Amino acid sequence: MEAGVACYAHGAVLPTVFAKYSTALVPPPSVSPSFSSRGLKSSSLFGESLRVMPKSSLRVSKCRSSTVVTRCAIGDSLEEFLTKSTSDKGLIRLMMCMGEALRTISFKVRTASCGGTACVNSFGDEQLAVDLLANKLLFEALTYSHYCKYACSEEVPELQDMGGPAKGGFSVAFDPLDGSSIVDTNFTVGTIFGVWPGDKLTGVTGRDQVAAAMGIYGPRTTYVIALKDVPGTHEFLLLDEGKWQHVKDTTEIGEGKMFSPGNLRATFDNPEYDKLINYYVKEKYTLRYTGGMVPDVNQIIVKEKGIFTNVMSPSAKAKLRLLFEVAPLGFLIEKAGGYSSDGYQSVLDKVINNLDDRTQVAYGSKNEIIRFEETLYGSSRLKAAGVPAGAAA
Repeated sequence: MEAGVACYAHGAVLPTVFAKYSTALVPPPSVSPSFSSRGLKSSSLFGESLRVMPKSSLRVSKCRSSTVVTRCAIGDSLEEFLTKSTSDKGLIRLMMCMGEALRTISFKVRTASCGGTACVNSFGDEQLAVDLLANKLLFEALTYSHYCKYACSEEVPELQDMGGPAKGGFSVAFDPLDGSSIVDTNFTVGTIFGVWPGDKLTGVTGRDQVAAAMGIYGPRTTYVIALKDVPGTHEFLLLDEGKWQHVKDTTEIGEGKMFSPGNLRATFDNPEYDKLINYYVKEKYTLRYTGGMVPDVNQIIVKEKGIFTNVMSPSAKAKLRLLFEVAPLGFLIEKAGGYSSDGYQSVLDKVINNLDDRTQVAYGSKNEIIRFEETLYGSSRLKAAGVPAGAAA
């Protein structure tokens, strides 16, 4: 449902919070020795410096009423949307800094070399040069937000101290360039990140997130955001002048015959998944699958219909990481009015015990998730006892 959504500012409105940006990169009081500012000289590595807001630019106007209601309108800038949506100046600053990083990554994806490097990360995946560029830019943005306590990347799967406060600050997990293996084919790729309050990224669930987002680098560059206390999932378009403009709200994922089947090799020894895929084909669903998780999930939000699946089998193990990919995207889908599942429960209810936890997943409309759960495991938590849906019949 594309419409204006009422957003609530709890106790304060932040007018012109980021009216001016500083090009100077002022390091926070404390930065982890493992990620020092010495390695963050963007002028030499990235060209144009990342524009970051100084702490002094944050001003809060107190309101007597704690029930101030403002409207997030289509056409708002990212700054306007955030200041209408939340009174948390730290979250505003962090999301703005990440928006700056995404803007720069978009340019680098279009222009950087796509050749592989000799580096292999600790997950065993080959890293591309653009992976490293994106990874470094995002760490840099989080450091200079001054509100990130810990950050963890799929490329650097260890907690990095960003120097921000534990109380009143945030911890962020991100996949810097999901789909990097298809950059050389010029397919759409993207960045995924989730924001948790405080200083923990394990022992938490996806439902604990205060925000999640993805940057999509395709024919258009977009920044898709969901905030815990704001209805809907919101799309921002990168304009020619480098500003983000609010162009779409999604608050409902309806029914529609569109499917994106990941990890199809699992159909070889997972007969239930094979049955589900055959159902989609028999019922003449439209196949829309790129091999990139970001565009395949984003189309559900944009088209407001469909299903994405990535299922495991004895010979094709789960590859998707709960912390870096599955939980943030699950937050975006569920805030948009859709549903997620690992076969038994919402992925937002899965506890993240280890940074490398992996899972199978499905995202989509309610009826599609019911069909997914019933076909794979015989019942669905979303449906009372009754006639099985579709492929499970």
